[in-house]
Amino acid sequence: MSEDRFNPAHDEIIAFVRKLYGAAGPIPLHAPVFVGREKEYLAECVDSTFVSSVGPFVTRFEQMLAAYCECEHAVAVVNGTAALFLAFKVAGVEPGDLVITQSLSFAATANAIAHAGGRPAFADIDADTLSLSPDSLLQFLETQTGRDEAGVLRLTRTDQRIRAVAPMHTFGRIGRIDAVAKVCAAYELPLIEDAAEALGSRRYGRAAGAWGRASVLSFNGNKTLTTGGGGAILTNDAQFAARARHLSTTAKVAHPYEFKHDEVGYNLRLPNLNAALGVAQLEYMDELIAVHRETAQRYADFFRNGSTARFIEELPEARSNCWLNAVQFADEAERTAFLERATAAGVMARAVWQPLHRSPMYAADPRGPLPNTERAYETIVNLPSSAAPDRLAERLAARSAGSVRA
Repeated sequence: MSEDRFNPAHDEIIAFVRKLYGAAGPIPLHAPVFVGREKEYLAECVDSTFVSSVGPFVTRFEQMLAAYCECEHAVAVVNGTAALFLAFKVAGVEPGDLVITQSLSFAATANAIAHAGGRPAFADIDADTLSLSPDSLLQFLETQTGRDEAGVLRLTRTDQRIRAVAPMHTFGRIGRIDAVAKVCAAYELPLIEDAAEALGSRRYGRAAGAWGRASVLSFNGNKTLTTGGGGAILTNDAQFAARARHLSTTAKVAHPYEFKHDEVGYNLRLPNLNAALGVAQLEYMDELIAVHRETAQRYADFFRNGSTARFIEELPEARSNCWLNAVQFADEAERTAFLERATAAGVMARAVWQPLHRSPMYAADPRGPLPNTERAYETIVNLPSSAAPDRLAERLAARSAGSVRA
């Protein structure tokens, strides 16, 4: 790092992170925490011999997820990408179809579209939420699409069918999903929420993942709730759920001893071992999110007091799970200078993902203007956001004593 980019305020941020986590050594970006009945449930799986994709914890996990997210159905699979892929397949994405999404997203969003045979089309994000902008979505649809003689919505330039819209709740902070849903309804487009990072987040009291025809969650090792690897499809549509569940297996026709299959299945069901971890964590999910929100509040208070960076707040009408905390610097040079300083100090800060339209495999895909996406990439940094085990233990003890705060 060049000396002319040294900023004492960067060291103040690093010192605050160390104070927040009480750690002298390396501080990870987001580490899992296991403080419940995880070991007990894993041992129960081993003792039962049901360790693969059939077992009581899978069913229990799906039921608990659906209840927690206020949806009728949950289908648990091996990871979030698989969940997105299946959701797009069931939504009818076919080779050559377009799914409108945001370019500022983890690669899995566009990869899953490609796995299903489709291609992404990119609209911009809102600068304050970092999630799909309903205005940018509407502008894309108004200026780049039209209906053919059969009434099918197509990209005017290439004649590709517009098949669905897939917004992503960036860093767990739910965006203006209600407005996005209205645009989708007006254009009769299925809304598939990429809520991979947003388990427990809400807007106007309604859960992330409950706004579209279907949504997906991820339970990777760095997520708020982890099953090691894992994902799920959520939906209120019984037929959608049944179709997704069938495709997530080997598409075997039910029979007591015959092995017959009625179509190509994908064998993507979540193993019972992984589901056991998820069940244990869902039992203290509210406390886990409360600790994440407390960490976010401490960051927000620090950055309001004249720091060199701006903390990315949640919308007033939203309640985020605060999976990853993010700050925005003045420009790319300062962002990079801070990242270099933090890395040297053993604090794992990270730039946001390179926008997908800059990736070679998606560079030629359709897009609208993306000024907010470009600026976010150049200026935003994620800070360590793990749930502090000591504060989580305090909350769980308070819950047991009946005195936990709201």
